[in-house]
Amino acid sequence: MTGRVTRLGERAWTDLGGRHTVLLPVGSLEQHGPHLPLDTDTRIAAAVARRAAEDDPALLVAPPLAYGASGEHEGFAGTLSIGHDALRTVLVELGRSAARWASRLVFVNGHGGNLPTVPDAVAQLRHEGREVAWFGCAVPQSGTHGGDAHAGRTETAILLALDPSVVRIEAMEPGNTAPLAELLPTLVRGGVAAASANGVLGDPRGATAREGEELLEGMVGQLRERLGRWLPDDRGRLG
Repeated sequence: MTGRVTRLGERAWTDLGGRHTVLLPVGSLEQHGPHLPLDTDTRIAAAVARRAAEDDPALLVAPPLAYGASGEHEGFAGTLSIGHDALRTVLVELGRSAARWASRLVFVNGHGGNLPTVPDAVAQLRHEGREVAWFGCAVPQSGTHGGDAHAGRTETAILLALDPSVVRIEAMEPGNTAPLAELLPTLVRGGVAAASANGVLGDPRGATAREGEELLEGMVGQLRERLGRWLPDDRGRLG
């Protein structure tokens, strides 16, 4: 990051005249294998929001919501989940509060397990007439750097780009590398622990910071472009 970012938490209320769009990162605190930190999803969502807001004073980056719905990871120590009902309530109340003074609010979601609650909350807020949308920090599972399910090459590469000091290189090891579609029945029945003893769905080995930077910039570019168009779909997803 090289540009200036306007962080909502550092402002005084008197700084906030005019029209603003608030980017609110939504993450989780859950296991990410033996080599990545528990707050990986929050770090990624916050980084995408910060980079998208560089040098744009109309964009405010709110402090991240660091807890999400992570019940599928509760077979591992360290995971703290607030569940889908609580998450929905928090998002709806944050949206209602932000709408009192901000022009728009975007939840930048970094944890796939928070779905479908994030779009459900946004749909409720939009039904109430509020300009709220959401963006998912997701990497397609195809292409040159196809995304994997959890704590594999994708997230490892991104964390290497953001802060290599938090990645335990010596602890990298593959987990269950089967396609997510094949794993879903097992994940639904018994959570991630039923599918992978180490919590990894994928193979982090070979991940590089350069690859992570490309993935980050791809997501940031998508968010910037979609913010400019502002065409939320019927579930509030920026498209």
